[in-house]
Amino acid sequence: MKLSLVVQTEEVEAEVPVALLSGPFEKRLEKAAGLGYDGVELMTADPRELDVTKIRKQLDVFGLEVSAIGSGAVCMADRLTLLSGEPETGRQASERLFELIEFASSLEAPFVTIGGFRGRASWVGDKTARQQLSEILRNAGERASEMGVRLVLEPLNRYESDIINNTAEGIDLLGEIGHNSLGLLLDTFHMNIEEPSLAGSFKLAGSCEKLWHVHIGDSNRLPPGKGHIDFGRAVAALREIGYEGYLSAELLPIPDRDRAAEETIRYMRAMVPGNDRERKHR
Repeated sequence: MKLSLVVQTEEVEAEVPVALLSGPFEKRLEKAAGLGYDGVELMTADPRELDVTKIRKQLDVFGLEVSAIGSGAVCMADRLTLLSGEPETGRQASERLFELIEFASSLEAPFVTIGGFRGRASWVGDKTARQQLSEILRNAGERASEMGVRLVLEPLNRYESDIINNTAEGIDLLGEIGHNSLGLLLDTFHMNIEEPSLAGSFKLAGSCEKLWHVHIGDSNRLPPGKGHIDFGRAVAALREIGYEGYLSAELLPIPDRDRAAEETIRYMRAMVPGNDRERKHR
């Protein structure tokens, strides 16, 4: 397993509530590498505004991988969601998803995340929302497959979403869609609210070979060790199912963005040792 953290890209003007590290984008990358993270999860609102070649060079300078492309800023900053009461908003959101897929491919990022970006069932009508979401994800899955990228659907707690709140519901929807480019992203913060057992849910998703990405945040969405989640048991459960992907910090920047990132990796490195590879710096 490897460790990453959510970092917003430079075109996102407002501070994303769950992104870490301060300063200009390149400085955030430098800090991530200096703290010992293996990668960064890039949360972007509009990848069309970004210089992919420049970003690739910056990542190479600091020896960082892109663990995933996060879609959260699309709904937070641009107010676009896949499920929407406004057809034009939904159309634009679907186009943006395709752009995120292309952006991920250009950076050799394995995943595009779909959490709050999916919107709410109540916005389109509960009876048709599931069918609409399935169709959107199936079409996006086709494009992702062409681009060598996969999509990861994130169950969100009941207070943040009214569609797909837990692992079992996520697995059911993926089964209905039936596309091999779609899997699950499980987030320990949301799991703490909705799942009877973190370990059990990891094993359930692992048994379906659909656990592809993991977000970490404690029970209060602070850095691990600040709440009551037993991350030792969670990591052990992930090892038991053979999970070798990223644990990506998506949590509140408390006491601040830099210290939250530092406290997270200090706590998690005791359970997920680094590979001690030499990083490249200017």
